[in-house]
Amino acid sequence: MSKPATDPATETTEDGRVVDGAFDSGDSGQSGDEVEVSLRPQALDDFIGQNLLRDNLRVFIEAARGRAEALDHVLFHGPPGLGKTTLAQIVAREAGTGFRATSGPVIAKAGDLAALLTNLQPHDVLFIDEIHRLNPAVEEILYPAMEDFQLDLIIGEGPAARSVRIDLPPFTLIGATTRSGLITNPLRERFGIPLRLAFYEVAELKEIVIRGGNIFNMDLGEDGAEEIARRSRGTPRVAARLLRRVRDFAAVDGTAHINAEVADKALTRLEVDGSGLDSMDRRYLRCIAEHYGGGPVGVEAMAAALSEQRDVIEDVIEPYLIQQGFLRRTPRGRSLGDLAFRHLGLTPPPNLNEGQLDLGTDEEEA
Repeated sequence: MSKPATDPATETTEDGRVVDGAFDSGDSGQSGDEVEVSLRPQALDDFIGQNLLRDNLRVFIEAARGRAEALDHVLFHGPPGLGKTTLAQIVAREAGTGFRATSGPVIAKAGDLAALLTNLQPHDVLFIDEIHRLNPAVEEILYPAMEDFQLDLIIGEGPAARSVRIDLPPFTLIGATTRSGLITNPLRERFGIPLRLAFYEVAELKEIVIRGGNIFNMDLGEDGAEEIARRSRGTPRVAARLLRRVRDFAAVDGTAHINAEVADKALTRLEVDGSGLDSMDRRYLRCIAEHYGGGPVGVEAMAAALSEQRDVIEDVIEPYLIQQGFLRRTPRGRSLGDLAFRHLGLTPPPNLNEGQLDLGTDEEEA
């Protein structure tokens, strides 16, 4: 089956630039991918949560448009699933500019970056996800592009090599990362607008769930939406995923109205407990509690014990556990508090808090 000339979810110019991603969110005939995209808000006014960040971003966009300039480079950092990519798309839409997206690992060499930058139009937004994973050689090329809108390339090798300077149109680079500590200082300092996204409150997630329920044409009660929001780990992406799964269970069970009881039944079958912890979270906590006496234990030991990559543990599992007070990072490693033992139904060891009061960054991260 041939691919249509124009993606129905976006409007593009002939060169493929996304000019306006005005998605149709109410058509019941949408495919699964289109429905997935339609859950994303399309404007700052529709974006729920991150109020101070959103208000400041609106000021920066309006000021840049008033001066007919490109918005200063923006860095979004924070845990995954909080809306960094969505905000980048909204910035381009609010500024009325084109939008191009890529990710750090995809840009393998300087030529890849040059191809992206030289195809930008004035004031376009270039979004680089996982920007902390940029190749160092590519990052060096990016510095003059961000500061002076110039691209310095070396063509040829040996005695025949020569430097070529290419002028670029003013553009806005938006970087997103879940590991801001891994971004080099020279790159970080070139972002004029660094913005951190925080976990969402239950009330904010409830609004997001209700909005999603309306898009899906679900008969979702207030209590059902709150139950899903309360168990969404403070993350809109998780809330959207749980909402879809609750919808699946309700449809198969023949339940029309989704209240707290229906939502609880579905989420329990998904092994998501009342605090939003899933089976992997509980396995992580139980491993520290039962095999390491509550800690401290290093992250590498935990990665080996759980057969998980260190990045998954640090970026996916730990942030929410730390925020909720189940887990602490100390100079000696990870350790549990009383709350974690109570949640697991276990009795804390009498010496649990000995040597764990000096909180800080895990020495393994240095």
